[in-house]
Amino acid sequence: MSTTSEVTVSPESVEVAGRTRTLTVVHHPQAGPSPVPIVLVFHGSMQTAAVIRSFTANTFDHIGAQSGAAVAYLDGHKKHWNDARIVNTSAARTDGADDVAFAKAAIDLLVRRYHGDSTQVRAVGFSNGGQMVIRLIHEMPTALAGAAVLSATQSVPENFAPDSPQQEPLPVMFLHGTRDPIVPYAGGMAKMYRLQPRGLGLSAQETAAYYAQRNGITAAPVTTPAGPPSAGPTRVDRTDYREPGHQPVTLYTVHEGGHTIPGPKTARPRIVLGRTDHTFDTAGAINDFFGFPAR
Repeated sequence: MSTTSEVTVSPESVEVAGRTRTLTVVHHPQAGPSPVPIVLVFHGSMQTAAVIRSFTANTFDHIGAQSGAAVAYLDGHKKHWNDARIVNTSAARTDGADDVAFAKAAIDLLVRRYHGDSTQVRAVGFSNGGQMVIRLIHEMPTALAGAAVLSATQSVPENFAPDSPQQEPLPVMFLHGTRDPIVPYAGGMAKMYRLQPRGLGLSAQETAAYYAQRNGITAAPVTTPAGPPSAGPTRVDRTDYREPGHQPVTLYTVHEGGHTIPGPKTARPRIVLGRTDHTFDTAGAINDFFGFPAR
């Protein structure tokens, strides 16, 4: 366990279906006795909990900080997730990793050991981790109070793994770059570095509309600029699906952005992943969407 002036970082493990699964928990010891929100973070393909923390310059540590949230970065099976896509040939799928059960076990641990609130669980996922969050939305929606999906889109029906998806409404935020070389913003075949097919998906806009319909929203979406003006090649728009009495859906479109996570401090990815917008604060947008107090 390591401690900074703001947070404590603790390695943890749980047993799931005969496997030891690991996670890193970032928590705020000064939060007080009240139950605290839980945030589960799912990394991308070929990443780990440590890698996505570094990739985001630890900014996700502070999602829900003012509420004392416990932020858990989960490790995939052999750096992958058994996600919502049928076309998934990673070891997580072929070895039958039960990542839905892992998410549930992580929540139970956070409730027991970190005074987590089981009614205030949010899930955040990037790329393969975003696809994992999509699976959770459809297989355990009543366990979640919200979700954020980064650089991942809804699969077309014939590529969608859950057999009997649950239709519980849920607040969902999306973020996607229009120049994403891995998961096309306009929809179509997702490919790992343009070589390994990952199956057909909807466009980012169709994905947001799918969740708006799922939440019973019939009002037309409203698009506005998001974040400060950018002097560079990228800019961000925000499209909101809102209707009184219904759970919201928001899509952030990063124009000219790649398969990356925008942020003023985020690490620069390999050039093959495309541009990163450094004017937009993804962690702050997630914090706001989940309704946490300002950081």
